[in-house]
Amino acid sequence: MNKGIDRRTFLKVTGAAGFGVAASTFGVPTLLRAAPPTIKIGSVQPATGPLAVIGVGQRRGNQLAVDYINALGGIKSMDGAKLELLLGDSESKPEIGRSEADRLINGGAKVMTGPFQSGVALAISTLCEQRQLPFIMDVAALDKVTAKGKKYTFRVFITVSGLLNGAVKYLKMVTDMKGVMPKRAVVTNTADAFGKGMSGGFVKFMEKSGLPIEIVDRVQYPLGIHDLSAEVARIKAAKPDILFPVSRPGDGIILARELYKQRVELMGIYGPGSPGWYEPDVIKDLDKLIYYVMVNVPWINPSSAVYKQANAAFQKAHSRYLDTNSAYAYTGILVISDILERAASTDPEKILAAAHQTHFKNHPVVGGPIQFNEKGDNTGALTALIQVQPDADLLKRVKIVAPKEFAQSDKIVFPAPQLWKR
Repeated sequence: MNKGIDRRTFLKVTGAAGFGVAASTFGVPTLLRAAPPTIKIGSVQPATGPLAVIGVGQRRGNQLAVDYINALGGIKSMDGAKLELLLGDSESKPEIGRSEADRLINGGAKVMTGPFQSGVALAISTLCEQRQLPFIMDVAALDKVTAKGKKYTFRVFITVSGLLNGAVKYLKMVTDMKGVMPKRAVVTNTADAFGKGMSGGFVKFMEKSGLPIEIVDRVQYPLGIHDLSAEVARIKAAKPDILFPVSRPGDGIILARELYKQRVELMGIYGPGSPGWYEPDVIKDLDKLIYYVMVNVPWINPSSAVYKQANAAFQKAHSRYLDTNSAYAYTGILVISDILERAASTDPEKILAAAHQTHFKNHPVVGGPIQFNEKGDNTGALTALIQVQPDADLLKRVKIVAPKEFAQSDKIVFPAPQLWKR
């Protein structure tokens, strides 16, 4: 897969069917062969609703990988079987995500993927355990999704525990490096399953971290909120030195603008692990207001040949870079195809056996080989620390600043200039 597909290979692959037509037209005997089977993969993502900007990117990442595998000849151990993506929309609601997954399974899906949100992942996981169908999640972090006793559920993404370990590790690194220690902090989060779990876990991790940073308030609000003026007034009254948001793209934009409007003084914004600060639409919308935000996040590996190829195709098709969510969606399909190749079957038990033997290196994200432990979690998943930094090229503003082996910038700006002074 790392080799990609050049023009000659593409013409060879796509020209085979044309040769068959030409041969039969001119009376040349041809060997008639049955068309290879199609393997249907169900993908449930939040394609509409408050997380649509992410869900659409997830779908595009899934589809890009399906097209790539098919262009390379499909699943060769199954006579070149082609992959087909069946699409479902969770609308960011667990009950709808489950019903959509059920619809796709009834429509012939042999494997499920998705669904970005942990609450939706819990619902689909329960269904897949009941239906005895492999569920290989591209993105969803809440630890309990892969609870003990689940047989058919696997996670390519990192867990909340993994995110929290990275968040505290990089926060210590930044404060030590810059010689500046915030004293007061506020945590904010969306009040969905991931938001509550992530922020609650972060507060506990901070209490055990040894860092002399006091969490003076935790501000929660509904997913999809349109006005954060009261919440930001509460943040301002708490007089924090640093803000730790667990957010989504919509509320991230509203939060940054309201912090600017109310002139809330901060050393910086540090995301312990959530979207809302690195998506191209958010970067473009907030412009200078998002400069110097730091986020601990599972991220793309810019030096990976797999990433470079996939990102070029993604940018050509959609005029945006392959970010952490869409890259993991792409990776999820690559992992599924690798498992199917080794299983040489769509039988659930053979897929499970192959999944447990996974050692997948050829992926586009930060981390080691993708391997699943006894709970189905990826032991190779890691996070990076990214910071939004000034750059004339919008698509190059998000830069890895740690760990060193993946870094794109050798500087970290902290404390940051106040929002209204940029």
